[in-house]
Amino acid sequence: MREFQRIDRLPPYVFAIVNDLKMAARHAREDVIDLGMGNPDQPTPQHIIDKLIEAAQKPGNHRYSVSRGIYKLRLAICDWYERNYGVLLDPDSEAIATIGSKEGLSHLMLSIINPGDVVFCPNPAYPIHPYAVIIAGGLIQHIPMGKDQDFFQNLIDAYKNSWPHPKVILLNFPNNPTTATVDLEFFEKIITFARKHEVLVVHDFAYAEICFDGYKANSILQIDGAREVAVEFYSLSKSYNMAGWRVGFCVGNKKIVSALQRMKSYLDYGMFTPIQVAATVALNGPQECTDEIRTIYANRRETLCEGMNRIGWSIEPPAATMFVWAEIPDEFKKMGSLNFAKFLLKEAKVAVSPGIGFGEYGDNFVRLSLIENEQRMRQAVRGFKKAFGGPQEA
Repeated sequence: MREFQRIDRLPPYVFAIVNDLKMAARHAREDVIDLGMGNPDQPTPQHIIDKLIEAAQKPGNHRYSVSRGIYKLRLAICDWYERNYGVLLDPDSEAIATIGSKEGLSHLMLSIINPGDVVFCPNPAYPIHPYAVIIAGGLIQHIPMGKDQDFFQNLIDAYKNSWPHPKVILLNFPNNPTTATVDLEFFEKIITFARKHEVLVVHDFAYAEICFDGYKANSILQIDGAREVAVEFYSLSKSYNMAGWRVGFCVGNKKIVSALQRMKSYLDYGMFTPIQVAATVALNGPQECTDEIRTIYANRRETLCEGMNRIGWSIEPPAATMFVWAEIPDEFKKMGSLNFAKFLLKEAKVAVSPGIGFGEYGDNFVRLSLIENEQRMRQAVRGFKKAFGGPQEA
């Protein structure tokens, strides 16, 4: 049988290793605290569920939808951008609904990347960012990102030293996994650079609403001239606890949106219409639910970070996202993040994501997701303390 070359370019999924060990422990009736996958544990707000049920009762909504999303959803997307960021968008040419941002970004790469095209991507990065490019036949150039790195300067240096020059820059702020945040000045530099060098920019804005301590994330589309070169993806998964609903969208540059629309027209008929109707209500309806969701994550963040610092695992609380990006304590760094994650699962009964799964520059870190309640967070800290050799009582 012939080789499947596109699949062969993908490495083993590192997170599956820890997940398999976690499931084996649970099958052995061990109580494992799961801080691994970024999978919200709270229910979708009731008014959104009610609208889904109402729309599902209408037979006309059971037919095929449209791949770019129903007009009212695209209009709601544009209204949401205007309210939140003062950005005016055309629902017909500058907005498209996607089956989650992961699907949209993957199909966008298939739409705009040719074999051999170079894409600049941060490292560490959410895995679909580099691997969507690889699946499309493109070449990834990793741009180091971290607390001791000047990411923009690294990008400039990479541009000067690379040939061919990049076709696309992939960004994600607030960042998964590192929780890094940026300001409008950063986006201004990115857009100025991209326009000067005729590079496209794709920004994953999935954690726009999950911000703490007065920090407010900015849209790259707030920058003058951004729509000449950039698009932005957003997902309702985290802000509205709608991860399993698979609702996202892409907005910005008309040519890029059109390319994605054309690709999707061959590949899907869009989301189930009642889901789109409910998503419209999520964006247009009362937004107190997003404040409540943000508060839950903020409280979990405080509980986890305070506990980790108390036992000597030095952590700076993140300004955004539903994650904590934790540097491995010095005495355990030689293990590497995968073995350290296995160690925590065995000795602390806590599942975390190894940083190596996000790229080579993540191997000194693990990512912890804020997807367990505060009591379980405290239990996780007790587990860490036990694993590190401290008294079992925390």
